[in-house]
Amino acid sequence: MLFNSLTFFAFFAIVVLLHRMPFAWATKKFNLLLASYLFYAAWNPPFIILLWLSTVVDYWVARRMHRTEAPGRRRGLLLLSLAANLGMLGYFKYGGFMLANFTALMAGFGIEYQPPAWDIILPVGISFYTFQTLSYTLDVYYRRIEPSRSFLDFALFVTFFPQLVAGPILRPKDLLPQFAHPIVASARQMSWGLMLMVLGLFEKIVIADGLLAPVVDEVYGSAAQVAPLDAWLGTLAFSGQIFCDFAGYTTTAIGAALVLGFSLIDNFRFPYAAIGFSDFWRRWHISLSSWLRDYLYVPLGGNRKGPGRTYVNLMLTMLIGGLWHGAAWTFVVWGGLHGLYLVVERFLRQRIGNWAVWDRWLSRLMLAVLTYVLVNITWVFFRAQDFAGAWRVLSAMLLLDAGGKPVLDGWMLISGSLTMAALLAVHGYMRERQLHAEVQRLPLALTGALWGGMAFLIAITQGGSDAFIYFQF
Repeated sequence: MLFNSLTFFAFFAIVVLLHRMPFAWATKKFNLLLASYLFYAAWNPPFIILLWLSTVVDYWVARRMHRTEAPGRRRGLLLLSLAANLGMLGYFKYGGFMLANFTALMAGFGIEYQPPAWDIILPVGISFYTFQTLSYTLDVYYRRIEPSRSFLDFALFVTFFPQLVAGPILRPKDLLPQFAHPIVASARQMSWGLMLMVLGLFEKIVIADGLLAPVVDEVYGSAAQVAPLDAWLGTLAFSGQIFCDFAGYTTTAIGAALVLGFSLIDNFRFPYAAIGFSDFWRRWHISLSSWLRDYLYVPLGGNRKGPGRTYVNLMLTMLIGGLWHGAAWTFVVWGGLHGLYLVVERFLRQRIGNWAVWDRWLSRLMLAVLTYVLVNITWVFFRAQDFAGAWRVLSAMLLLDAGGKPVLDGWMLISGSLTMAALLAVHGYMRERQLHAEVQRLPLALTGALWGGMAFLIAITQGGSDAFIYFQF
């Protein structure tokens, strides 16, 4: 079920109505659980079985792990949880990828192997809810939390529908305590939640799908070499498209949860105003970057075992982060480039230190521009379907092949350029600001006009039923 569909609006209205009825708290939570399963079943009902398996295995493992002190038994239970969750993720998401690479490897040795067709459907959101439930068993294993006493609460933690299929990836401490006591949204929470939902859908439907997607599709869908200007604008437009698509989803999710009275963590903080790549990953997909830091980078040794090991840990973390996004080598390259950026940045910081010139506004602006440009180089590999397509765009951007033909018409050039200029200006202005604080400063009439205008544009924009990009991950 898509947020940007009439079906969801009807579904959500019923869920909110039931949640505000004078039922017992356990009944309300059960209603939310059923609604979450219905929300997920709208894509493919049989895949609910995977949610049930993750829920039952991790609930049982965590409780048994908590009761035993034997290190070997605790490690065995943790391995059971890892095998169940990562096994399902590996089979459904990476099985075809591994089979294709095995076939290519055999061909390299002169062995002709023709595997059967891999016709396995990828369950929507499996990467998100797998990481979420793994954070629970890992936190219990490291004794950061005690296991939930309520199976209902834990099942709702795994499947809570606003963030189920595309995050933010929540930790147990972020959501489980909110199920302990009755929660109903106040009038202020409901109004702010609805405003966030409108903003999120505006980002997705109007900006990502309506203004930027046509520019991106024209450039990256071209079979011929494109002109450098088109290549750059297509890539810049994709940076805006993927931000507005993904941030639009999470903003809508945060708003929907708030309408019900629940608080979800922020997942984006205006990342295109980042100064450096550490700053970028503190602002982009925050729930994933912090998950990778706490459950992968730190256990690998983090920065505690010398510079060389730190660089290796950074690269491994980002390579795995790239592979998390998709079963293709282009995503691995995307993650590897970000890992390389982080390694170089860390190396330069250790050599240069807190050089006073970096505190000047012009230096910070130049670093922000450099960061954004280099991030766009990585987006080429994220968006292109294969390395040939990536090279076609990248060679034009770097003027290695400037003989391509223009593919964007006048309207696409204008709409893409103005939209991205406005988006980057907003990111720059909001770098050190909070959205709710800025909205509170506006006159009530202006706030109403802005949100009314966004709602109107959502209603009249065509093509608003496109799926969110991150559903494929």
